[in-house]
Amino acid sequence: MIKQVKNISIASLLLAATMTFVGCKENLLDVVPTDRVSDAAILTDSVLFEAYVINRYLGTRLTEKEAEGTLPGFGRGFEYAMWSSLTDESIYNNDDNTWLVQRGQIAPENTGIAGTIWGRSYRSIREINYALANIDQVPMSAGRKSRLKGELQFLRAFRYQDLVRNYGEVVLLGDKVYELSDDLTNMELFNRSDIKAGIDYISSQLDEAAALLPLDNDNAVWKLGRVTKGGALSLKARILLYGASPLYNAATWTQAAAAAKAVMDLNKYSLYTGGYGKLFITNDNPEIILGRLYANGARHVTLEIANGPNSYNAWGGNVPVQNLVNDYEMMDGTKITDPKTSYNPQDPYKNRDPRFYETILYNGAPYRGSTIETFTPGGKDSKDGPSNWNTSKTGYYLKKFMNDALPIDNPWDVAGTQTWIYFRYAEILLNYAEAQNEASGPDASVYNAINAIRRRPGVLMPVIPAGLTQAQMRDRIRNERRVELAFEEHRYYDVRRWKIAPQTENVPAYGIEIGKSGNAFTYKLKEALTGKSFTDKQYWLPIPRSEIQASNNRLEQNPGY
Repeated sequence: MIKQVKNISIASLLLAATMTFVGCKENLLDVVPTDRVSDAAILTDSVLFEAYVINRYLGTRLTEKEAEGTLPGFGRGFEYAMWSSLTDESIYNNDDNTWLVQRGQIAPENTGIAGTIWGRSYRSIREINYALANIDQVPMSAGRKSRLKGELQFLRAFRYQDLVRNYGEVVLLGDKVYELSDDLTNMELFNRSDIKAGIDYISSQLDEAAALLPLDNDNAVWKLGRVTKGGALSLKARILLYGASPLYNAATWTQAAAAAKAVMDLNKYSLYTGGYGKLFITNDNPEIILGRLYANGARHVTLEIANGPNSYNAWGGNVPVQNLVNDYEMMDGTKITDPKTSYNPQDPYKNRDPRFYETILYNGAPYRGSTIETFTPGGKDSKDGPSNWNTSKTGYYLKKFMNDALPIDNPWDVAGTQTWIYFRYAEILLNYAEAQNEASGPDASVYNAINAIRRRPGVLMPVIPAGLTQAQMRDRIRNERRVELAFEEHRYYDVRRWKIAPQTENVPAYGIEIGKSGNAFTYKLKEALTGKSFTDKQYWLPIPRSEIQASNNRLEQNPGY
């Protein structure tokens, strides 16, 4: 039973009225300080105001590490660890404040990689409320103003959904812009709304945003990076899917299916047909609904050196676990545990789902003109190879998101060219299939959505067998999400909203130990990270102790911490 929390830290609500502004034209430096633009300047100059809105996509940048973690993506809150390394997808080879989460040791005093969400979300909401409260006095056309209002409402909804999916019940601040001079002893400021009220508010905000937003961006530079109608409707589809799930019980499956169908009915997006792996390094891509754009020279996690194999002078960061590897089907559509499977444990990487080869580097995989060698003795990507302190603890390395055209050695001048995809069309199809199956059973539209993903060029997996029960289709859809959306920050929330985390997260993080004798290999399962643990309190994150202290201890902690 989740106990309702009544209070909230005031520290997250208080910001100075003057806003930090990043990204001005260089000539502005002649007339204003290099790090700030006054309220008056922002509210009397439409160019500055629009730039202020655009900067809300990134959030207020304080430190280099927090700058990388202002929104989901490559490196979330800490230097290089990805959100996948808090799940049964991967572990972070050298911790980076992830192991305590995996081991169930997270606490208000030590929130690890997950510690930035509470404060940054309310800070951003205050900044957005400020813009919405003042936009009507900015001199600009009605059409431009309408679009910016839609963007701001989307961004506020995005921040609230990040709060809801991580903490459960949240404070809904409305449009109020709180100042230091306000009476902050009013207890109404600390009342948290129940989850349904939070999801209803987010959904209504997204409806309003979608009505104001264009179907397409008219600026090629921002083709993927500024939200459109499809992005707002996609976030609505996601939050209603969460809301209908067992952990939330705050929306209906019918509502969730309809929300996903609304995105499909735009007839704007389609599955990328140039190959699963290329999807994540190709920006001119009809599958991307909204992404976070990076450019050469931008400060951004350098994926190739951060995650590549040790023999390439890379750091072996977010390394996939055997638990995930085992869930990739064979090319004939059977699971490796099926009685009639074609799986050969002595040749475990042969004839697997093509998405496996585009996601995970394994022993024998081709890579950058060579071959991955994680076997011992003598494998160059094992502990017997160079830079062996970066050897993968699981026997695997990450391939998804990696661009082989980018350097591993000295990559800093070309770092950050991949777009982090917030929403893509495959997720929408999966959201629809799950919600429609739960609402009405596995009808033809459910099969069509799943099979479209499985049969697209570059994947070409067999269609889902006919005649499945609702429960059987549920299992199929969940596994399809596991492999299709791997490392995209879905698994952490999926296993919690389905309430299966006690099963998936209490299992050890396994790796594979590969021996070589002559031309023969042996495969032995090993525990790559000891002490994995999940208890019910971990369905929600703890609120950082610093927030509680800043509220003079009026903030009640989430249950169990």
